[in-house]
Amino acid sequence: MAAPLTSKAGTAGTKSKPPFPELDFRSGAKVEELNKLIQEFTKHDQREYDDQRALEIHTAKDFIFSMLGMVQKLDQKLPVANEYLLLSGGVREGVVDIDLDELNVYARGTDYDMDFTLLVPALKLHDRNQPVTLDMRHSALCHSWLSLRLFDEGTISKWKDCCTIVDHINGATNYFFSPTKVADWFYDSISIVLSEIQKKPQRGMPKVEKVEKNGTIISIILGVGSSRMLYDIVPVVSFKGWPAVAQSWLMENHFWDGKITEEEVISGFYLVPACSYKGKKDNEWRLSFARSEVQLKKCISSSLMQAYQACKAIIIKLLSRPKAISPYHLRSMMLWACDRLPANYLAQEDYAAHFLLGLIDDLQHCLVNKMCPNYFIPQCNMLEHLSEETVMLHARKLSSVRSDPAEHLRTAIEHVKAANRLTLELQRRGSTTSIPSPQSDGGDTNQPDDRLAKKLQQLVTENPGKSISVFINPDDVTRPHFRIDDKFF
Repeated sequence: MAAPLTSKAGTAGTKSKPPFPELDFRSGAKVEELNKLIQEFTKHDQREYDDQRALEIHTAKDFIFSMLGMVQKLDQKLPVANEYLLLSGGVREGVVDIDLDELNVYARGTDYDMDFTLLVPALKLHDRNQPVTLDMRHSALCHSWLSLRLFDEGTISKWKDCCTIVDHINGATNYFFSPTKVADWFYDSISIVLSEIQKKPQRGMPKVEKVEKNGTIISIILGVGSSRMLYDIVPVVSFKGWPAVAQSWLMENHFWDGKITEEEVISGFYLVPACSYKGKKDNEWRLSFARSEVQLKKCISSSLMQAYQACKAIIIKLLSRPKAISPYHLRSMMLWACDRLPANYLAQEDYAAHFLLGLIDDLQHCLVNKMCPNYFIPQCNMLEHLSEETVMLHARKLSSVRSDPAEHLRTAIEHVKAANRLTLELQRRGSTTSIPSPQSDGGDTNQPDDRLAKKLQQLVTENPGKSISVFINPDDVTRPHFRIDDKFF
């Protein structure tokens, strides 16, 4: 960590020496310089949304939600009244705990300008108030199979073609919800709907530039005006309440105690389509606490978040091959650090450099010891499956970062500046006028759209990191209802 070096106060009759700059003991880098580099990275990494960009974001989101409404109508599999979780940042950014091995590489600036993750419940189990007990007999920690016996006959009938079937000795048949079959069905359904939409294009409708199935994730890149937006759509199973396997976590002291209520933190969880290292891909789901993480993010200081974003930018490039470390691992380490360190220390506005160096140290420590506990289920070690060769390779790479953090920050800054230049170049070549909404006939309707854009910009500015849910009536997909945390819009 950083070592403050200051001279002692001068004695009477002698001149006091000026204090030495605060240095990082390991690299010799000036802490003040590292802070400035982190601030510069943050300036280029954070995107300002003007009215035009806010309207493009709304148009793309409206298109995605309308598409999902049409998917529901295809075979009535998706819940009629559904509740999505929209997260800023794609799956590759670590916003959910999904392995990146099967994902194609997309780069900001080259492939897209903004990225989002949308969790879409294929099934919901929202009628239980007690802790939810899952069938983990066949799975590694933090994973589960899901039997449709928890649901009614109508649900089983609709989804049994997306299940694996297990016959018991007593003659009973058990249907286990299959993440791979659900993802295949979801991709096929989305492809059918997009094909139908594109047969009847409407004025102002986004251009579908790419639709790909990446493992169990469906990635869609939309061109809207001068922007390209990546949506990683994840089919999930949604639960209200809290899983029994994570019940002991609630008994511990946490950094968010007294800042947000326990009810906000444990309002629900998901099963996402990802399996353990030795798990059965066709049957195994992974527990996800994405909704809780959105709430916890409110309690993290801006300087720590800046350090986290800068550190993430460094490790995504550096540790990309072999794919063993995900940004989600870094997020978990940050949450553990918040529990470990005093809140007044983490609140220091000029400590971003200390936090960056600490996160690198923590990550290297986890690699050397091959131990990274899941924040919500600490008995689950997320690095347990890695080979000694792999962890030591990544630990050595991190050692090079720790020896010269300033140089790696400069490289991260150059990467994000290059991505921004590509985006600006595309915008210059693209449309320079306001785009109409998908429902517009090209008449003089910009004034309501302008008001909507300003409202959206205000919501984005005032609600960073908050949970945004959307309720859609499939019979009227033009009027989605938004919920930001517990507020409706």
